[in-house]
Amino acid sequence: MNDVKKAVMTNWRWVMCAMLFFATTVNYMDRQVLSLTFKEFIQPEFHWTDSDYGTITGVFSIAYAIFCLFAGKFIDWMGTKKGYLIAIVVWSLGAVMHAGCGWVTEQIVGVADKAALLEATGTIVSTISMVSVYLFLFCRLVLGLGEAGNFPAAIKVTAEYFPKKDRAFATALFNAGASVGALAAPATIPLLAKSLGWEMAFIIIGALGFIWAGVWIFVYDKPEESKHVNEAELEYIHQDEKDAPKQEAKEEKQMSFGEAFKHKQTWSFAFGKFMTDGVWWFFLFWAPAYFQDQFGIKASDPQGIALIFTLYAIVTVISLFGGYLPKIFVEKKGMEPYAGRMRAMLIFAFFPLLALFAQPLGREMGPWAVAIIIGIVGAAHQSWSANIFSTTGDMFPKSAVATITGIGAMAGGVGSFLINKGSGVLFDYSAGLGDAFAFMGFTGKEAGYMIIFCICAVAYLIGWSVMKALVPKYKPVVVE
Repeated sequence: MNDVKKAVMTNWRWVMCAMLFFATTVNYMDRQVLSLTFKEFIQPEFHWTDSDYGTITGVFSIAYAIFCLFAGKFIDWMGTKKGYLIAIVVWSLGAVMHAGCGWVTEQIVGVADKAALLEATGTIVSTISMVSVYLFLFCRLVLGLGEAGNFPAAIKVTAEYFPKKDRAFATALFNAGASVGALAAPATIPLLAKSLGWEMAFIIIGALGFIWAGVWIFVYDKPEESKHVNEAELEYIHQDEKDAPKQEAKEEKQMSFGEAFKHKQTWSFAFGKFMTDGVWWFFLFWAPAYFQDQFGIKASDPQGIALIFTLYAIVTVISLFGGYLPKIFVEKKGMEPYAGRMRAMLIFAFFPLLALFAQPLGREMGPWAVAIIIGIVGAAHQSWSANIFSTTGDMFPKSAVATITGIGAMAGGVGSFLINKGSGVLFDYSAGLGDAFAFMGFTGKEAGYMIIFCICAVAYLIGWSVMKALVPKYKPVVVE
């Protein structure tokens, strides 16, 4: 009877993967509520300028990058269950807190209600703007503090519950939550804000995180301690470990930041994230603006909604294969997991070169050609992302995975800030010069977009080349 029980493997690891998927979906939706309610609802109420909004988003990007550095260390210190729980509760609290910014502004400024804010004139307008900006900044910092823990915690769970050959596929599955969040947000948030008020959009989307936290308390335990994982599944999970008890003892030792930065493996991962994370965030933030600038199609137009939906549908569907490709190399070709992962990443690094043709084909064939190209580039990024995240589990002991992931996330956050802030400056500059600014057959803002598309196109090959130079072969890190 006991032999039968061992032979039939449980699949609780995929329940964990589903939890990570939903957490990542909520993470991305919480982050997008402000951008989807800013122009139509929030800006008129608080009399913000574009510069005010830029200050809030810019500070969030930098703060998020810094928080990411320490979030991984926090997850390793607190443990996966408590660490992830605290992270999502904090970011959900930060999301919901945005809803109170209007009421607090009214109390501080001394106006009666929302109507008074909207109708304000004279010197009080600048006071309303300043007070509300600081309040939203505080809420964004709380949101960023919690959200920084999502990926370090999720990667740690993946390292705990999956053998190395399956980690990229599991990461691709939960990372698809980013694409689903990007799809769900514009389809739901503006409708919530329009029918119930922008405050309720923050509250409803934020509440999803509290629901997730309630489920997490009951479903997660380390695989060795979980009543849902039988011996067969546990043996499958630990197939990479020849001497599991001895390995677990080693993994209890924590890695300091100073120790982490001594290893080329850390710099390899961080540089890969720095070069490529910004590409994803550029298209996430600028694709709607691009379609309006180049083709006059607004995000709220039916065609605009269809373009964005199609773009992220392509990302979601195709990127799932990205995590499976290294599994083929490992199981079918007999490659070592890290070598198979790097081979897959090299393949994915060539697909963003299609971005070089986005502008020319858009001019000749229209917006749908651009949407398809950006979708393919986005899918390549998500496939790349699933594999680069998994390299931490290949190289580092489980006790250090979240710390290293946090360092990489910080590097990616800095890269994202640079490309998005730089794009905004470049677009304003190129638009101001008009025909006097030219690049590869395009002038004005079109030339600005072409420059950024070129940067996005080559970022992955540069990132892969440096990673390969730093860590040419599999070399695990041992915590002394």
